Amino acid sequence: YSKIEERFGELDLKNDTDIPEVHQPTDRTPEILRKPLSGLSYRYTKPKYLVYLIQVKCFHEIITIGYRVYHSYDLPWFRTLSKNVKNYKYCIARFCLFTAIRITLHNMRMSFVLYCTGFCMFVLSLVKRHYRLQFYMFAWTHVTLLITVTQSHLVIQNLFEGMIWFLVPISSVICNDIAAYIFGFFFGRTPLIKLSPKKTWEGFIGGFFITVLFGFVFAYFLAQYQYFVCPVEYNSETNQFATECEPSELFQLQKYSIPSLLQALLGRETVTLYPFQMHSIALSTFASLIGPFGGFFASGFKRAFKIKDFADTIPGHGGIMDRFDCQYLMATFVHVYITSFIRGPNPSKLLKQLLVLQPEQQLNVYKALKLHLIEKGLLPPSFSLRG
Repeated sequence: YSKIEERFGELDLKNDTDIPEVHQPTDRTPEILRKPLSGLSYRYTKPKYLVYLIQVKCFHEIITIGYRVYHSYDLPWFRTLSKNVKNYKYCIARFCLFTAIRITLHNMRMSFVLYCTGFCMFVLSLVKRHYRLQFYMFAWTHVTLLITVTQSHLVIQNLFEGMIWFLVPISSVICNDIAAYIFGFFFGRTPLIKLSPKKTWEGFIGGFFITVLFGFVFAYFLAQYQYFVCPVEYNSETNQFATECEPSELFQLQKYSIPSLLQALLGRETVTLYPFQMHSIALSTFASLIGPFGGFFASGFKRAFKIKDFADTIPGHGGIMDRFDCQYLMATFVHVYITSFIRGPNPSKLLKQLLVLQPEQQLNVYKALKLHLIEKGLLPPSFSLRG
């Protein structure tokens, strides 16, 4: 006990010289869900399960690092909990996927019960001489869930807003990574950040301009096709998904005036674009300026535990987390962007909510709406509330 406490105290309070060496794990891709959600188009199920697969693998890689660090301290139940992580991940993933299609009232209660059960098990497993280590593990697991499961949930929600909200952000991050590497390789002279010595300002700036241009052009290509722009609408009454739609104004060509300074250069006063292309500039800007900090964060994490890669799943590239460290910040930004600037009131959803109300409540809403429309002049005054 004294040796464990002394060793952990040095790890926690003094320095990191005594951190156990974390050996590079050898992993295989875990199993995916057994059965897809029936009735959902393959255009959504395939990316959905790809996101789930990546989420599980990233979770496994981070938890494996924690296991290899804390295993040397003989932490109680850690091996047992590690063996059951796959089942827990399965429950969490299913919860997130069902939540994304908004049919999760029952599943939300089940997930909360499962979480409370695990929480109580954790409290009951506390051992006096391992308090600090066990709470360290508790925090480690929750931060890992926050990074992987929550972000994957947001990716699925973005996907169901339309494939274009899934493809453009992900492609922008990939494009920025490639462009920054190329510019840094040929023109890099000035180091950008100490956490990643190979990153340069030249690559960072060059990647920004290339990514914005790529996102603008790629958005124009995707916005032309209904296949990529229609959101998923789930009908709880028919248990069917609607994936066909009339494209919104966001995906209809409109004319924009060109600034006077550029009119002489371009020889025209207006240009025809999709409004979504203007939004793609914001997405690409975030992907190139803020997205890389996800990679810097991952680099700092690996340096803290003295490892080169999260795993060796991809030969020569490390683990899955090494490839997707920049994507997680992007998913959160896209979700916030859609919620703040894109998504508006949905008449279909409002009607469904009204139909759930009691008859007296529905009648009150009807009278209030009718009075409002009469005051706005949309209904004639002769249209009485009793009519």
